[in-house]
Amino acid sequence: MRKPAPASFEVMEDAELFTFLLSHFPNKNRDNIKTLLRDKQILVDGAVVTQYNHPLHAGQQVEVSPHKISGERDFHGISIIYEDRDIIVIDKHAGMLSMSDGKERHQTAYGMLSRHVKTEDAGNKIFIVHRLDRETSGVMMFAKSEKVQRLLQESWRDTVTERTYLAITEGIVEKDEGVIRSYLKESKALIVYSSQDPLHGELAVTRYQVLKRKGDFTMLKINLETGQKNQIRVHMKDIGHPILGDKKYGSTIDPIGRVALHAWVLAFIHPVTGEKLRFETPMPRKFMRLF
Repeated sequence: MRKPAPASFEVMEDAELFTFLLSHFPNKNRDNIKTLLRDKQILVDGAVVTQYNHPLHAGQQVEVSPHKISGERDFHGISIIYEDRDIIVIDKHAGMLSMSDGKERHQTAYGMLSRHVKTEDAGNKIFIVHRLDRETSGVMMFAKSEKVQRLLQESWRDTVTERTYLAITEGIVEKDEGVIRSYLKESKALIVYSSQDPLHGELAVTRYQVLKRKGDFTMLKINLETGQKNQIRVHMKDIGHPILGDKKYGSTIDPIGRVALHAWVLAFIHPVTGEKLRFETPMPRKFMRLF
């Protein structure tokens, strides 16, 4: 019995993936389309895409596979949301290490993805581009070659067009928006300290905007202009509103059983193709329960 061939469509003009699919499948509703994306049946130029708002450009090819892709792309602690021959983009869950800390080597995002790429070719490798703290969830990117890793790291400030976080802090942040600037330096005890002296650390700039206030909590949208270690966590402590659950930087309560920091959006220019990509991860349900 012949297997049904995937439906294939050429993109004629720029559009978002979800809108494109709805227009080409008038007999399917929004939930049907979401199911196709969830089951990894949508491919753009041969790469699986699960983001509904993935940008499409004229000349690209969109395929709809009649079959679900096997569950090897789902792991305990991470979910692959985009992969092509050069990069892998994941949603890292809270509690999962980005890479080995010297004690844990296998149950890390790096270790899982290394095993994943070797299923195709034993010689394949992945390379760290940036890190998320163990306690932080959200979108994270890896390179699949040293060349791509170097391209991304050397042009990070120009390549990354948006890096947005969600945080829930203790207390009510009075100002609707603000900018925090300081110089950060890590101690031998691995605690990052903030100073206004440029001779005592690396410049860190954090912009924040209040999204919600309720009771004794504030939900913030945070954008990074720099990417220093523990930057958001230290800067929230600096303004007197530590992130919930972050005992390391001054939090005294932990109502959701985790540090309430989530890497929400990562947008960047593809280092090889030049395509503009944007990935937005869902807001953790535990965050919403507080509001």
